[in-house]
Amino acid sequence: MTPRQYRRAAAAAAAFVLIVLGAIVIGSSRTRANDQDDEDSKIRTGFEIAPVHLNLHGKNRELVGLGSYIVNAQADCNGCHSAGPETEFSNGGNPYFGQPTKVNPDTYLGGGRDFGPFPGPGPFPHIFSRNLTPDKTGRPEGGHTFSEFVQIIRNGTDFDHIHPTCTGAPNGTCLPAPFDGALLQIMPWPIYANMSYHDLRAIYEYLSAIPCVEGPPAPSILHNDCNRP
Repeated sequence: MTPRQYRRAAAAAAAFVLIVLGAIVIGSSRTRANDQDDEDSKIRTGFEIAPVHLNLHGKNRELVGLGSYIVNAQADCNGCHSAGPETEFSNGGNPYFGQPTKVNPDTYLGGGRDFGPFPGPGPFPHIFSRNLTPDKTGRPEGGHTFSEFVQIIRNGTDFDHIHPTCTGAPNGTCLPAPFDGALLQIMPWPIYANMSYHDLRAIYEYLSAIPCVEGPPAPSILHNDCNRP
């Protein structure tokens, strides 16, 4: 190959590399734009489907909208964290009766659903879904910090310790081995643990924006003090 031919080949190779790099950059930009459009759509939908009035004061609006989308359109959190089918929907708003869906705001995410004795019939504790609404601190799940919330979702940590592992015969309040009483046994946290940190942040922000549900009187585990200072 002559020097002239070599220069032409090198120039052609350089031009090809630039074309490939340009295509990669353009494709990456389009992907980022599409991803942002998708998230923007979820945020808009999240606000449209939120079944309660949201307190956005001091909140990240985008995270609240995305959190609502995850909670109400994907995870069906209220399906478990309401008192049950009898009160989950408002009068005339039960979709299983062929009615237009209207979630009951008075019980929304207030917990209280009884999943029965666990792990089955016998002297075992009844498992109830917890109250996810913010208490007087403004933090959800009865005042849990975001760090604690991540532990709940990632590891299934039960900070309430209401069903410890039995150290003797089952007595209706403890969980028999091999069940670990330090962990939530009904909530599908092993699946939710795969969610991204960004999604968990959005869920927490949304739960911080919903109204407090007081629930039954103290000392019930479902009680929330809604009286903010």
